[in-house]
Amino acid sequence: MAKKTFVRGGEIDFKHPPGKLMPVINAERCEGAGPCLDVCPTDVFEMRKPTEAEKQALSMKARIKVWVHGGKQAFVIRAQDCRGCGLCVTACPEKAITLARYSPSS
Repeated sequence: MAKKTFVRGGEIDFKHPPGKLMPVINAERCEGAGPCLDVCPTDVFEMRKPTEAEKQALSMKARIKVWVHGGKQAFVIRAQDCRGCGLCVTACPEKAITLARYSPSS
């Protein structure tokens, strides 16, 4: 059976039901390039500036990297909607995204 071609807002064959897996972003690696937002068929991500608390949790090297790359990072805002397709993992140029079992407290 052939895989369906992904088109934003179109049809895609998902391997998992919503809420089984979720993307986890390594904030130390994320440079806010944004392809995760472009490829995610379920709009799990948002791009925004980190809060002061989120910045303080980063290493100095990561804070500088965030500043140099426009001051924004990707954040998972609808983890429960993730279908585990892995498009974000493949698209991330910094290799900052992995998939993990969904945990509502994450």
